[in-house]
Amino acid sequence: MSRSYRLLASLALVLALVVVSMGAWVRLSDAGLGCPDWPGCYGQLIGVPEAAHEVTRAEAAFGKPVEAPKAWKEMIHRYAAGTLGLCILGLAVLAWRQRARRGPWLEVALLAVVIGQALLGMLTVTKLLKPVIVTSHLLGGMTTLALLALLWLREHRPARPAASAGLRLLAAGALLAVLTQIALGGWVSSNYAAAICADFPTCQGNWWPEMDTHHAFTLDRELGATASGALLPGAALTAIHFTHRLFAGVVLIVVGGLGVLLCRQPLLRRHGMALLAALALQISLGIANVLLQLPLPLAVAHNTGAALLLCATLAAVARVFEREKARGRVPAAGFPRRFEVVR
Repeated sequence: MSRSYRLLASLALVLALVVVSMGAWVRLSDAGLGCPDWPGCYGQLIGVPEAAHEVTRAEAAFGKPVEAPKAWKEMIHRYAAGTLGLCILGLAVLAWRQRARRGPWLEVALLAVVIGQALLGMLTVTKLLKPVIVTSHLLGGMTTLALLALLWLREHRPARPAASAGLRLLAAGALLAVLTQIALGGWVSSNYAAAICADFPTCQGNWWPEMDTHHAFTLDRELGATASGALLPGAALTAIHFTHRLFAGVVLIVVGGLGVLLCRQPLLRRHGMALLAALALQISLGIANVLLQLPLPLAVAHNTGAALLLCATLAAVARVFEREKARGRVPAAGFPRRFEVVR
């Protein structure tokens, strides 16, 4: 692809990471309903009501007090997301123009995801932060980031031989574990269950606290309520939090194991080190958030860390799944045969 395409792809990848982090900042600072309408804010596409006459008109029209700081947070996030959408549209146009060299299917998929994200953003407001909508919106943002990372990796992929089938299987498992943990983390955040366990490694002073998994993982319900409309019990919030914490152990074993194996291979060591660094950062941020009771900067950093871990895992998986470009196969010395790489 052209130089302009590669620059735009790099810009879009960085901007996607910023948008994901800003989305966490908006959600965790309780500004998700800072604007009661969409795509504007109190009927304004540019800015938010701040002058006295604008505030009076907005409050009369929407029946709720204007909180300008929260409204600005929401609108800044929307402006950044809109800019990202334009970048992705530009990538799709450039790819379509050069379709004779390569199909633009990844760019078209990205464009479809962004359109879906816009719809989910609207539903997040109109459905008053319904957990399944908020979590879906978070996953849509992570999907956008992942597709952009794959696009960037495709443009910067080295022509090297691929790894064995055993290592590919482990890499696929690691990616699945990270995606599952991100979904669980989104469910924790959208249900405001992060503070229900204020100690670590125990929860509420117990190694196995009382939990209500039925109400915890009922998807079709309102925020803070069961499917029948009753108040969501604390045991359900505990189950949401503790499940996320338990699955972090799975991620540690699977992703950490992949990172260690990659570090033992000269051609894969850089990816292994990046994977282990991202994993260590994310786990440290998770523990710190529990012990320090969710300070906003750390909580946002934990969401950003999830995005970085996803990117590191995708980079490792893409490297492991590269098609073989050399015929010679030499097992790595001292390495289990099922995890040998092609040299």
